[in-house]
Amino acid sequence: MRLLFCLVLFACAAVAQPAAKPPGGSAKPTPPPVQIADDSKPITLDVTRVNLLFTVSDKKGRFVTNLVENDFEVVESKRKQSILEFVAENDLPLRIGVLIDTSNSVRDRFRFELDAAGDFLNGLIRRGKDRALIVSYDTSAELVTDLTDDTEVLSKRLRDLRPGGGTAMYDAIALACRDKLALDQPRHKFRRAIVIIGDGEDNASRYSRDQALELAHKSDVVIYTISTNITKVETDGDKVLKYFARETGGLSFFPFKAEDLAQDFENIANELRSQYSILYRPEPLKTDGKYHEVDVRVKNRGNLVVRARKGYYAPLQ
Repeated sequence: MRLLFCLVLFACAAVAQPAAKPPGGSAKPTPPPVQIADDSKPITLDVTRVNLLFTVSDKKGRFVTNLVENDFEVVESKRKQSILEFVAENDLPLRIGVLIDTSNSVRDRFRFELDAAGDFLNGLIRRGKDRALIVSYDTSAELVTDLTDDTEVLSKRLRDLRPGGGTAMYDAIALACRDKLALDQPRHKFRRAIVIIGDGEDNASRYSRDQALELAHKSDVVIYTISTNITKVETDGDKVLKYFARETGGLSFFPFKAEDLAQDFENIANELRSQYSILYRPEPLKTDGKYHEVDVRVKNRGNLVVRARKGYYAPLQ
């Protein structure tokens, strides 16, 4: 019988309301206050099996979607694992979080970024199957729109956003992952992803970078990042964006003009529809609360690249 354990993550209290805008500035919409963490809503983890969603591409970046179970091997703790279930996923219901940096640092490119995000959601979300949410972050993280399949509502709330304030990106990741995207069960029947549009800086979060990443891992969320830096010089924020994407199996994009941004969103949408899924039971099975590294490989095909999250957190028994 499958063993289920609940891991309750204690975190900070309610996220503060955003700082007031300077005189003459546009008022920002004020959705209801949101709790980043609620101890009454634990993240439930199935400790008897691990689900990995991943993509395979060739050296030119083209997706390879015709592989079968025997083409893959999964290695954990230097031991090959037995695959319980393998599926070439191209139609999983999506749970998408769009996280928008609304701090002053993104003001110059803010409007066309919101337009591109709206077009992305309009083309991606299928009524009755997929759902998306929007979180804005400046001095604090705010849930702008809860999970919905109504793309008109999503587009309208994006258009209503206004820039201003500090930067609380890690809190935004924590809010989206733990309190929203992790809730639908069973986990392996949904594809969860976050798209962050921002400069990667953080000067206002209660959560740390690695605490936010841990919540993404525990929620089975892949993170895609789109940098607002157009200087062509890598910043510390760009390195943070790359870190989140790399560790969760996502991608980082660095567009320099509006056309690049539209193409980046299209690439993300295509990837979300080109997935493989592997389910395996860790052997030996551990409930130690620790992070366990996992490596998914294509056997005898050195010309192919697998992109997947690097591991998972086992619950603490």
